[in-house]
Amino acid sequence: MADPLDIPLRQLEYLVAVADHSTWAAAAASIGVSAPALSQGLADLERRLGVELFDRQGRRRVLTDLAEPVLQHARTVQTMSHDLAQWAERVNTLKMGALRVGMLDVGAVVHFPEVLRTFRSDFPDIRFHLTVAPSSELLAGLRRSDFDLIVCVQPSEIPPSTTSTHLLEEELVVVRPPDTGSLPARKWGPWVLFPQNSQTRSLIERSLRDIGALPQVVAESHQPDVLAQMVSLGLGWGVLPIAQVPSHLDVEIGDAIATRNLVICQRAGAPQHPGVEMLVERLQSAV
Repeated sequence: MADPLDIPLRQLEYLVAVADHSTWAAAAASIGVSAPALSQGLADLERRLGVELFDRQGRRRVLTDLAEPVLQHARTVQTMSHDLAQWAERVNTLKMGALRVGMLDVGAVVHFPEVLRTFRSDFPDIRFHLTVAPSSELLAGLRRSDFDLIVCVQPSEIPPSTTSTHLLEEELVVVRPPDTGSLPARKWGPWVLFPQNSQTRSLIERSLRDIGALPQVVAESHQPDVLAQMVSLGLGWGVLPIAQVPSHLDVEIGDAIATRNLVICQRAGAPQHPGVEMLVERLQSAV
């Protein structure tokens, strides 16, 4: 068996490509190699590790359970290599480069717009790039090394090689159509809520069940203002962060039924852009 410590990075890239694509042909095309070269590289990886990474099911090859730790290691190495290459480019070109920030809409629009504005004004040499997206997309992007830091809803489990710093806590309140009065929880709804795969939706559904309100969902949206509009039109009841309930809409605001935490997430051990620490300090000072 070859020395398992002497694993080419290219072979780890092959493994990630196969895991992320439905066919070997698509995996090979995504990294610019032929299908035979991909197959040969992965066969060599299996020999080096002495572990069977694939089961053959007819003409298909699928990852075995033993391949999962290898895949996680490959993803981590790939991300760290990408981070190091970007850091080296910044140093060698004597440029600050782009500071890539991902942020939940409530952070960018409600809680921290002034922080973002003054940061850009105070550091004009930094090419500041902001992406506003749901928390699940931000966490996936952080894992791919698309961001230097993100502000998102605290996930139920912190992904591997990720650090999390508490930023603030938000109340989630019931928002109901006008003239619905004070009804028992069992008569609340139907509901218009955040999408099923969001961390906020999980918090809301758990809280609704705790108070006996069956969460029958008739509409979904990532955008709080859209959900609030649906409530004002009488389509259903909603649960929103209190800071994102539009004051001009004809809706009634009920009690807080849950809280969610916003956190700053970064990749642990990654070479940092010089502006990361400064931005983190300003975000924390703002709350």
